[in-house]
Amino acid sequence: MSVTAQSVWDNCLEFIKDNIQPQAYKTWFEPIIAVKLTDNALSVQVPSKFFYEWLEEHYVKILKVSLTKELGETAKLVYIIKMENTYGNKQPFTEKIPSSNRSSVKSQDVDIPLNNKSPELRNPFVIPGIRNVKIESQLNPNYSFENFLEGDSNRLARSAGLAVSAKPGGTSFNPLLIFGGVGLGKTHLAHAIGVDIKDKYPEKTVLYISAEKFTQQYIDAVKKNNRNDFIHFYQIIDVLIIDDVQFFSGKTGTQDVFFHIFNHLHQNGKQVILTSDKAPVDMQDIEQRLLSRFKWGLSAELQTPDFETRVSILKNKLYRDGVEMPEDIVEYVAKNIKTNVRELEGAIISLIAQSSFNKKEITIDLARVIVEKFVKNTKREVSIDYIQKIVSDYFQMDIDTLQSKTRKRHIVQARQLAMFFAKKFTKASLASIGSQIGKRDHATVLHACKTVDNLSSTDKQFRKYVEDITKKLSV
Repeated sequence: MSVTAQSVWDNCLEFIKDNIQPQAYKTWFEPIIAVKLTDNALSVQVPSKFFYEWLEEHYVKILKVSLTKELGETAKLVYIIKMENTYGNKQPFTEKIPSSNRSSVKSQDVDIPLNNKSPELRNPFVIPGIRNVKIESQLNPNYSFENFLEGDSNRLARSAGLAVSAKPGGTSFNPLLIFGGVGLGKTHLAHAIGVDIKDKYPEKTVLYISAEKFTQQYIDAVKKNNRNDFIHFYQIIDVLIIDDVQFFSGKTGTQDVFFHIFNHLHQNGKQVILTSDKAPVDMQDIEQRLLSRFKWGLSAELQTPDFETRVSILKNKLYRDGVEMPEDIVEYVAKNIKTNVRELEGAIISLIAQSSFNKKEITIDLARVIVEKFVKNTKREVSIDYIQKIVSDYFQMDIDTLQSKTRKRHIVQARQLAMFFAKKFTKASLASIGSQIGKRDHATVLHACKTVDNLSSTDKQFRKYVEDITKKLSV
C-alpha cells in the first residue's frame, strides 16, 4: 500500500488520540487537514495562526514522536495556514516564518496571509453614513463599585471584579464569569469593572455588549459578507464584556465565531468578562469547547442578599437620592422583599413616590400597603429556603432533619424533592442548591433530580408528592 499524506496523518492521529484527553483531541487535532507528503515532509493545514502557535506551545513533543514513528528521524512538519482574505484580494500575500526555537520538529514553514496595509476596519457600532473610528465603550457610568454594596452574597464576585479592574488580563480570573438569578447585580458589576478599568487605563479599549446584540451583529456581518471584519473588530478589543452569554445557547454560528475571538483575546493577554444566569455546568446547548474555556478563569456566583445587605442597599439608595426614612420602615421593606436587589430598590422608589405625590407621611401602614401591592404584582422567584420549608412541612419534619446526613428513605426522598424543586423554581446553580440543602455537592443534586424524574414516572405515590408540592409552590 502506498504511503500518502493522509495515511501518515491518520496513523499519527491514532497515536495522538491514545495519548491526550478526548476534548483536547477534538478541539486541536480534528480540524487539521493533511495536504501533501514531499521528501519526508508532511504538510498539514490548520485554521489560523493562533491554532499553529497553540500546537507549537502545547503539543510539539507528541507531534514529533508520532511523526518520527511514521517517517523516521528525518521527518519534518510543515504547517499551512489557510485564512479567508479579509479585504477582497483574491490571492493572499504569504511569508515564511522561521523554525521555532522551542520546537523539536525539524521545520515549520507557515503560509500566513499578510495585510500589510491597514484598511479601515468596519465598526459594527457605527451608524451607516456617520464616520466614527473611535470605539465607544457602551458602558453606563452610573454602575460603579461605590454603589455595588458588598455582602456575603456577592463578596467573591466583587473582590474578583476589583482584582480584574486593577490588572485586566493579568490575573488568573480570565475569563471572569459572573452568574446568578435575575436582579442580583450581574450587569451592574460587569459595568463597574469596565468603568473602573477605563478610569485606570484610559488607553485600553473596553467594550460592553449584550450577547443578543453580539449575535445580531454577527448575523448582519454574515449577510453583508463582512464576517472577517466582524472577527477582526472584536480581536482588537482589550477588555471585552459580554452580558447574558447564555443567549448563545443553540446558536452554533455565533458560538463558533465567539470561540475564535475568545481564543485570540485570551492568547494575547486581553481580558474577557462574561455574565450568565447559570453556572457553566448548568448551561444547555453551549458547545463543550466553549464551556471548557468559560472554566479557564473564575466563575463567581451572585446569590440572594441577606437581610443585613438588603438594609445596606436600601440605605445607600436613600442616601444617593437625598431621602430620609425611619429605620423601622427600611427594615420592614428589607424583611419582606427578599428575592433580588432590583425588586428591593423598586419597592423603595414606589414608597417614596406614593409619599411625595400624595403628600403622605411615610409610615409602616403605607409601607405595608406598598410592599403588599408590589410583591403581588411582581413575579416572585421562590427561594431555596422557602422550598425547604414547604417540603419539610409537607413531610412533617423540621428543616434540620431534611438537611441531615441520615439515609432513612423518607428523609432522603424529601431532601431529593427539595433539590428537584430548587432546580425547577430557582435559577441557583446546582452547586449553590447543594450547599444550601445539607452542604451537598452539585453531583448529588444532579442525581436527586434524575431520581425524582424516574420515581415520578414509576411510583404513583411519589408522583402525588410531586403534584402536591408543585401546587403549594405555585400559589
